[in-house]
Amino acid sequence: MGRFKLFLENILVYGLGGVISKAVPLIMLPIITRLMPDTFYFGLNDISTTIVSFGSAIAVLGMYDAMFRLFFDKDNEEYRKTICSTTLAFTSGLSILVFCVLILFRNFWTEIFFSDRRFVNLLILSAMSILIGATNSIVSAPTRMRNQRKIFLVTNTLSPIISYAISIPLLVKGMYVVALPLAAVISALTIEVIFAILNRNWFSIRRINFSCLKPLLVIAIPLFPNFLVYWVFNSCDRLMIAQMLGMDYNGIYAIGGKVGQVSQLIYTAFAGGWQFFAFSTMKDKDQVDMTSHIFEYLTAIAFGAGILMAACSKTIFKILFTGDYVQGYVVAPYLFLAPLMLMLFQVIVNQFIVIKKTWYNLLALVIGAFVNVIINYILIPLIGIEGAAIGTLVGYIIAILITAVILVKIRLLKIGCKIYIMAGSLLGYFLAWRFLMRDLLLIPLCIAVIIIAGYCMLFREDIKNLIRK
Repeated sequence: MGRFKLFLENILVYGLGGVISKAVPLIMLPIITRLMPDTFYFGLNDISTTIVSFGSAIAVLGMYDAMFRLFFDKDNEEYRKTICSTTLAFTSGLSILVFCVLILFRNFWTEIFFSDRRFVNLLILSAMSILIGATNSIVSAPTRMRNQRKIFLVTNTLSPIISYAISIPLLVKGMYVVALPLAAVISALTIEVIFAILNRNWFSIRRINFSCLKPLLVIAIPLFPNFLVYWVFNSCDRLMIAQMLGMDYNGIYAIGGKVGQVSQLIYTAFAGGWQFFAFSTMKDKDQVDMTSHIFEYLTAIAFGAGILMAACSKTIFKILFTGDYVQGYVVAPYLFLAPLMLMLFQVIVNQFIVIKKTWYNLLALVIGAFVNVIINYILIPLIGIEGAAIGTLVGYIIAILITAVILVKIRLLKIGCKIYIMAGSLLGYFLAWRFLMRDLLLIPLCIAVIIIAGYCMLFREDIKNLIRK
């Protein structure tokens, strides 16, 4: 019961904080789309986000996860402060390097990403977001690692409030290109200053010890390509759509992705508490059984939510949006399910981090990303933005399958018949939705409810135990 309570508390508190930071942008999305004159500007801002995610992956270099892992190696505060200080020094240097490369060659990068030098200011703001965001993740880490949940909750509530308090007036004034990126920079800087004050005792120049850098890099370097591959999953489709179909279609796809990523509320709730729970229980004797059961439970939640999203997608878009933005409904179900596939992947792939063999992660992700890009090239010209969404989802599924096969073989994961039943039902439903029911509501919704009721029957004993506890 102690572990169950720890898991639930971390999911609820860290999850609530993360959910708030994700929920506010989703709530504001219909307002933002009405303030922007057309999908072109939203497409531009989405490409800016793509640049930030790519640059941040390079700047962090997997050091956040490496720091989190080594933090729990020793129950010694001085050792932990040394790990934090060394990580921040390394990440700061790399962030500055990435920032300088983007600024010094800003005209070149503007042509590459935006195809027009008029948007050089947008690139500069993207570079600033990378510089602040990469170090922000490290500065805030001690709050997470010490399980200070109230602070995390407050700061995650404050961040989007600051951002939209700045961006909305700028959009009203017609500053469509820079409003959202500029607000993001100011908000991130404010939060970093807050965490720098709160966690100042955990970072010190005199505690920097480059002998600790080697064990950090041993874990971080194999993880670094993982984050680049994540970027391929999350962002490469945007660039390909912009090049093949145009920035307007990228704006439609981005809206579909934003609504679809309401599932980020589930994923964020999980991810917020999972890391602390996973590493703090990694030495338990029944760790494999525990992880396998959690994987089953989350699979049921993910698949059930994905099926419901597919049933209601078109109706949701008609209610929330107008004009060309409504077309985003065709990609929303796939992009809703994709973050949940990432959640399932991270549950089981954490087993490799526990045994410090993170190159397995890379193997699965690279193959999945390769499949994603190939599907994009084939399907985007044939069925448009829907092809890119399918590619993203299938790529994650391939990564999960490869990881599960390896883990089962080395006895770090157990797969039961429930997984196979749920996977079959998900595949059958999505095929029926795509070819027979995409423009309907009542029939697909009734079938979705029946399938979810079936999932509840599969886990009826677990549900009864949960209610008793």
